[in-house]
Amino acid sequence: MSECGKKLRLNRICRAGRKALVVAFDHALVLGPIAGTVNPAAQVGRFTDCGVDAILMNFGVLQRAADSMLVGCAPAVILRLDWTSVWIADKSDGKLVSRLLGTVEQALRAGADAVLTYLIVGTGDAEFESGEIARNAAVARECEALGMPMIVEALARGQQVKDPLALEWMNFHTRVATEIGADLIKTEYTGDPASMREVVKTCPIPILVLGGARQASDEEALDIVAGAMAADAAGVIFGRNVFQSGGMAEFLQRARRILDGATSVDQSAVRVGS
Repeated sequence: MSECGKKLRLNRICRAGRKALVVAFDHALVLGPIAGTVNPAAQVGRFTDCGVDAILMNFGVLQRAADSMLVGCAPAVILRLDWTSVWIADKSDGKLVSRLLGTVEQALRAGADAVLTYLIVGTGDAEFESGEIARNAAVARECEALGMPMIVEALARGQQVKDPLALEWMNFHTRVATEIGADLIKTEYTGDPASMREVVKTCPIPILVLGGARQASDEEALDIVAGAMAADAAGVIFGRNVFQSGGMAEFLQRARRILDGATSVDQSAVRVGS
């Protein structure tokens, strides 16, 4: 029955016949109360009112914002299960560590439809990267046992990485995440539809394109949405480009129109436990 659970939950994010529009709202764990995150419950309510497919958040925000999602067609909940020092390494002694924030069972009890973890490669730190593999593998096995979809945020960072968007790195870490047991991947946009399509085509499981840092304008952010769709990604997972937009509702409406105008996702490609 766990396979059935994965399929049903995954369909709440990557709904049959359309691309996924997901809001990432987990930034404050690393960045603190940046613009757009100061009133999390209210923001989650706004995302919900805009009809997004899913919201990525941390345990604490879910506890405080759950009432904001009690509507007839609520978005799916994706819970981040971990934290990494990669984002603050330049402010510390440079030692890299990642830590789990909770278990898959705890996420299931909290109402999550999927969990998400980091997978960082290219650091040149064998101990750290072996820990990345072991941590993700342990989460993947628990997800299989409990019927929970696993999304891996796969990224290349560190001293070995000259260009994190190079096809060599993109194809490498997305495949590693697949081999560990991910059901979906969250990763960066390569910068153009042709090269991104190569990543999507090479990866055996669907990819959600992340938005990254706040773009100079909504138009530039929407260009990423259009590029991701031209590359046949399964959808997008945007954070600062949503909640720091001057007109968030309009931005999400425009993103949804772009997604709905793209070629439909082949749901047979949304494999569970591949």
